[in-house]
Amino acid sequence: MKSSLPEYAKDQKLNLSTLARSTELNEEQLWGSMLAAAAATRNDTVLSEIIEEAKEHLSEAAVEAALGAATVMAMNNVAYRAKGWLGDDFAQVKFGLRMNIISKPGVEKANFELWNTVVSAINGCEHCLVAHSKTLAEEGLTKEQVWEGIKIAGVIQAVAQTVQVEAAR
Repeated sequence: MKSSLPEYAKDQKLNLSTLARSTELNEEQLWGSMLAAAAATRNDTVLSEIIEEAKEHLSEAAVEAALGAATVMAMNNVAYRAKGWLGDDFAQVKFGLRMNIISKPGVEKANFELWNTVVSAINGCEHCLVAHSKTLAEEGLTKEQVWEGIKIAGVIQAVAQTVQVEAAR
């Protein structure tokens, strides 16, 4: 995927290389973050490229959990952003939607929470981003590890945008 990026996206090529060698995250955290981010971009090309490489580094359970994080956070990010915009009248309204994967993701809680954080950053949900980053701190992840996930979100989103721009040119 890096080789197909145009010259104006050279920074993203370099960023992808740097992030792929991350020492802040373990292999499952890194590749799960990349996969969850790719799914959150809604870009078929980016997702298909990253899922193939991620499968070389992740168990099937971790692949499913990363994709599950993208799916459940797509729903939660919309709902929690809306509750925030609607104000205090909606603060106590019951959520009423299923999200069982959050309690049984099939991977370590910290890893799944990191992937939820990555997706929430892409989807722009402050409420979810704050809530999941708090849980990550409770699970023992450092600010540097959380930030590494956020950097992955930003770079994968930038790559997806570049791929979309190039498809339209």
